Amino acid sequence: MMTLLIGYLLLLALVFLAQRKLMYFPARYNPSEHSAMLKMSNMQAWPNENNIRGLISRTPITDLKGVILVFHGNAGSAIHRQYFIEAFEKLDYRVIIAEYPGYGVRPGSPSEKRLIKDGIETARLVQQTFQSPLFLLGESLGGGIVSGIVDSGEVTVKGLLLITPFDKMSEVAQHHYWYLFGKWITLDKYDNIDRLSRYAGNTAVILAEQDEVIPKDNTLALFNAISGNKKLWRFQAGHNSLPMQPYQSWWKETMMFLDD
Repeated sequence: MMTLLIGYLLLLALVFLAQRKLMYFPARYNPSEHSAMLKMSNMQAWPNENNIRGLISRTPITDLKGVILVFHGNAGSAIHRQYFIEAFEKLDYRVIIAEYPGYGVRPGSPSEKRLIKDGIETARLVQQTFQSPLFLLGESLGGGIVSGIVDSGEVTVKGLLLITPFDKMSEVAQHHYWYLFGKWITLDKYDNIDRLSRYAGNTAVILAEQDEVIPKDNTLALFNAISGNKKLWRFQAGHNSLPMQPYQSWWKETMMFLDD
């Protein structure tokens, strides 16, 4: 019995110390690899190659309605999210896919505090550069960064699009790791309910009914707690099988709601 207890405590300590490796799964590239991938995908570094804060399309937009700043999920990197550009630029929105410290070619390592601080700096630069209505899109983990930016009050945000968001990371951790006291050992808590409680703008939420990563109850808990004008889109899909093709009607529907 003592051996089992010691083994369990060692496992608990190991998970606690390595938890950020279980939360963040960055794809890393050297500069030449990244540059070649950008050329193949018609994207370029933003604001420039020497200070990459995100990726932007090379295609000009003449009748600009606004700028959508995307904060992607916990795996891969910004270069894997071209579908946001394909969907929104045909609706006349400029899209910038923010990149995180420790992802792509950016140095550093991810944590809640670091990603939110960096996200605020990126959002401020976007607003200063484009002088257009700013919309924030948070995909899964990115919803936690969007919530932190909104809560900071440092940028003016016209609307939020949250794709498979969650209420609190500690609650999601408890769902998956209840046997390791996930709720209590989580360092990066991402309390989206508290951070969005003071946001009065329009919020669109995308929910996946069969989500195996962010349980739909956690998405609904956040949606129900939002006090501003809100609308929910529900799909019979899993976390990674949402209909993300650019011709899907919900892209236009969500932006019509947010831009009203």
